[in-house]
Order: sequence, then structure tokens, then C-alpha cells
Amino acid sequence: MAAVNGGVWKTTDFGNTWNPIFDDQPTGSVGALAVAPSDPNIIYVGSGEGLQRPDLATGDGIYKSTDAGKSWTHLGSEKGGLRDAQQITAILIDPKDPNRVFVAAEGHPYGPNAERGVFRSTDGGQTFQKVLYKDENTGAADLAFDPANPQTIYAVLWAARVAPWEVRSGESFNSAGSGIFKSADGGNNWRPLTKGLPTADDGLGRIGIAVSHSAPNRLYATVEAKKNAGVYRSDDAGETWKQVNTDRRIGGRGPGAMGIAVAPDNPEVIYVANTTTWKSTDGGKTFMGFKGAPGGDDYQRIWISTENPQIIALSSDQGAVISVNGGATWSSWYNQPTAQFYHVTTDNRFPYWVYGTQQESGSVGTMSRSDYGEISFREWHSVGIFEYGYIAVDPLNPNVLYGDWLTRTKQDIGEYAKVTPEAIRRGEYRYTRTLPVVFSPLEPHTLYFAANVLFKTMDAGNSWQVISPDLTRESYEIPANLGVFAAGDPEKGKHRGVIYAVAPSFKEANTIWAGTDDGLIHITRDGGKSWQNVTPPQLKPWSKVSIIEASHFDAGTAYAAINSFRDLDGNYERHSRWRRQQRGARRSGSKRFAVRGHGRLRLRFLQRRRRLAAAAAQSAAHVDARSGNSW
Repeated sequence: MAAVNGGVWKTTDFGNTWNPIFDDQPTGSVGALAVAPSDPNIIYVGSGEGLQRPDLATGDGIYKSTDAGKSWTHLGSEKGGLRDAQQITAILIDPKDPNRVFVAAEGHPYGPNAERGVFRSTDGGQTFQKVLYKDENTGAADLAFDPANPQTIYAVLWAARVAPWEVRSGESFNSAGSGIFKSADGGNNWRPLTKGLPTADDGLGRIGIAVSHSAPNRLYATVEAKKNAGVYRSDDAGETWKQVNTDRRIGGRGPGAMGIAVAPDNPEVIYVANTTTWKSTDGGKTFMGFKGAPGGDDYQRIWISTENPQIIALSSDQGAVISVNGGATWSSWYNQPTAQFYHVTTDNRFPYWVYGTQQESGSVGTMSRSDYGEISFREWHSVGIFEYGYIAVDPLNPNVLYGDWLTRTKQDIGEYAKVTPEAIRRGEYRYTRTLPVVFSPLEPHTLYFAANVLFKTMDAGNSWQVISPDLTRESYEIPANLGVFAAGDPEKGKHRGVIYAVAPSFKEANTIWAGTDDGLIHITRDGGKSWQNVTPPQLKPWSKVSIIEASHFDAGTAYAAINSFRDLDGNYERHSRWRRQQRGARRSGSKRFAVRGHGRLRLRFLQRRRRLAAAAAQSAAHVDARSGNSW
């Protein structure tokens, strides 16, 4: 089992216990996993999560183990081995030859690149040959063999781009180029299979494909499209297709349209992963709910044993569950510490409590120690805050929590109240999934909340005042990394950002720093009456200011973590930490270091030691004892 940013895990007892086998590798983000049918000791791992979502983690190529996960080899080199593919979505291994491997590479999510499409290796991953490629904007999203003939391969191409701004639905921009392709000669030549399927004019997006083991001419596909999305079936090996189900709850989910499987012993029985996993026993005409909560939300992949179809494994945002009796009972997902936390914080009680918001499992709190020898799932409880957001603990009453979107929780009685500045959103302000909620460290009754403006309350959210203008960019050029996908944006790139980071000063109550997801930094020294733009000139539009940390010792100093991967055509190599000193006359920010790696950058300074700082990127942590001058 592979988590999108939690490495690879192994079970030998049908999911009763799981053990990590990939933790010593330089990436934890995994999009594809395959075990050789002819030798179960041979495993290939494709790094970089296979979905395109507003928060994603990329990878650095293909890994291989020949001893069932005890040791790993990172295939290729810096300039080969699919190191620049960033998102590996599927891996196929020849059922008789573990050295013959096909890889689907989606490519850079935020920009164009050449290392995408379908690749083939005949030497166990030592070298890869690009065998199906359309252009720098079109990657590969899925692969499948004909079970009766591994020379016949089906591939899905997907032309998609993630926007530098957040699209609330989580969808990518699509363009022409997506579709199903077939090779009958081992991948040397390919032709499109289009008859009966949606086209680019229908807004065709991602497709998931499955081939029946017992009737290889029977194929199924889940198809994302603006028109005619759903589940499709072919009875002639892909030559023609027929839509058999139009329910978008089942097929056509969006960028996650991928999880589909056929029972190996019955071509009429299919399973489709969505927010629930669905099952059909009549070839896709009708479906019934097969597996939902508890045990997962947003199901992603389905695996069915060809030797014993009663053994089924499902993956979801929470992990993996396994059934050995065709779905009558399932293993637990509580035994997998793979939750994706967005933000964590603590309160000041003894023992102190830890709180966090996590993907598809809501928000949780737990004591930092247990009265029973270990912290188990019994110590955890929901705290009623949205999954993506910050949690702010009332400094005067740790029983009260505030969370994104915006809610107030009284933990002792389980009372949840919505205290947002807009009870019903009228469109006056802009919001995104993850918005700052932070108390003033000097005025414990003062709570700040941000949209595209900064809000302030001093009465527990019962009333709010706006203390800033819109602090985001008014205009900018359409980002070049959108390329041809800009034509599919209804607003043609003219989006506005939000305030993404807020840092009240630890030394002056009226000093507040604010950073936006479109690349601006402002400061107020008078409690919001006036604001000064102090953005370093090197910041581009959509260079996300993910964190601002106000100095604990100097009101005029703050540190900012800048995530630039969304506006650097997918390069991912420039995620910088900046220090800003504001003493009367304006001084330009100074760039201190750039992280060579992937994804997000986080920053913290020790409260009682002036110069000690820590910065965390996706694949490395950096420490400095000289105020950020030597990392």
C-alpha cells in the first residue's frame, strides 16, 4: 500500500498490521505501485502522487526492490530514469518477464515538460524508452494489459494543468489530447480508440480503464468530461464504446476518475471508486454502494486477487482496507499512521493537547500523553473544525477552539458554532480552503481571520471588523506556465488571490504582517489603519507566501516562506525563505536560501533563543543558529 505522501507499507496478514518499508528513501510521495506477477520479491514504485489536487506532492522517478522491500534502488540518474516526470500514475509489469515494465508519467502538474507519456523498459528499469507521447502538455494517466496477451496494452493520455490559483472544485484545466490508446505490438505503435467516447469538445478529462480477466474483449472505463461523463463499456476490445451509466456519483468524478476494476471471474461484476466504492453485477447498468465510511472517504484504487476474487483491497484518503470474503467484512484503517495533516498546534494545558486538521478525516485533538501507557486511537476525538484549516486555541480558555471557515468549538460540551464574518457568503469577499486563524500573542481577546481582507474580532467572533483593504494583486499577466490551458479558463487568468499567512507581532500589538497566495507581503504598524507593501521585488504573481513568522525579539523583523512551485513552470527548485527588516526607511528583502527539492516550505523560530530557526520542505529539514544566515 502506498500513501500519496507517506511512503510504502507492507502487510503479511491481510491488513491486520502494516509496516513501513520506504521510509529511508528521499521521497515519500507515491503515485504508483506494482509487484511482479512472476516474482513477488520484485517491486516497482513510481513516485509523485498520481492525482492533481490543490495540495499535491511530486516525486523524483522510479524505485525498485528485488528483496520484497528490504532495500531499494533509485533507478536512472539526475538526467534520466524519469526523475523529471514528477507524477507517476501507473506501472505495468509483464506477467512473465519482470524486466519488461511500462510506466505512465503524468509530468509536471503546473507546467509543460517533455518527460511525460508512456515509457517502456526491457532491462528492469535501467533504461526507459518513450513509446507513447503527444506533446509537452499531455501526460499518461493509466495503463492496462490484455490479460490474454501482454503484447496488447491500453493507455490513457490526459492533457491537464493545475492552475497556480486554487480551483475550489479541485479540478484541473483540460485541453485536447486526452483519450484511450491501444498497442497490439508491445508498445511500438499506438492508435486512438475514440468511437463512442466523449471528445475534447465535450470537455474530455481523465479516464480510468479496466480489462476483464475472464473475457479480455470486455473493457470498462470511468470517464471525466463536461458532457457525457460516466461509466463506459466496450465489448470489442475498445473498438467501440457505449455509455452504460450516467450517474456522476459513480463515474466522472473529476480529477480522481481512475479507480475501476472488473471481478476476475465475472465480466459483469465491476467496482468503481468514488466518494463511496460502488459495485455493479449487471455490467455497469446499475450500481449499489459497496463500501463507505467507516473505513474511508474518497476511495482511489481497487485491487482484486486473480487467484481468489474474494480478496479485495481498497485505498482511500485514510489508507487501505482489505476483505477476504468479498466485502462482507474489512480490516481496519486505524493501524496506518498515514493521515495527511495540514496544520497542527498545541494548547497550554498540562499535559498539553495537540490539535490538527487532516485530509478527509476532519479535525482531531489528543493529549500529548496518556494515562494508559501509550497514545491510542481512544485518546483522539473530533473537534469540529474543517479538514483543511488552521486551529487557534483560545489563550484564555483552552477548552475553546477556533477553526477555518470559521467555527468555534467548546470541547467540554461538544458545542459547535459558526462565527464567520459572513454567515451567508454574498460574494463580497474571496475565500480559499486554508485560511489563517490566529490570536494576537499580546492581546488574548483579539482574534484575526483572513479572506482577501483581514478581519478582527474581540468578542469571540460575535462581531467582526475589517481592518485592511484587499491586500492581493489587482492585476498581472496570465501566467506563462498555463500555456494552451489558459483558453479553458472562464476568467482567462484574471483571478484574484487571498491572504494566506498572518503574523501578529510578539513585541508590538499594532504590528501585523500579512502575506498572500499571489505573492505580496504587507505590514501595518497601527493596527490596520494603514498598510505598506514590503514585497521583495523578486516575488512573482502566485509565489505563495505560505508562512510568515514574526520575530519574537524584534517588531520590525519577520521571516517568510515562499512556495514558488506554482508559477515556475513546474520547476520546483526555488522555494525560498526571506527575512524582512522594517526599520523606518524601507529595505528590500534578502534571499537567504533556496530549497532544492519538492513542494511546500514551512518555517519556525524558537521562542526563547534569538537566532535558532528551522525550515521544512517536502523532502528535507534545515536548521540554522544565525537568524537564517547559514543553513
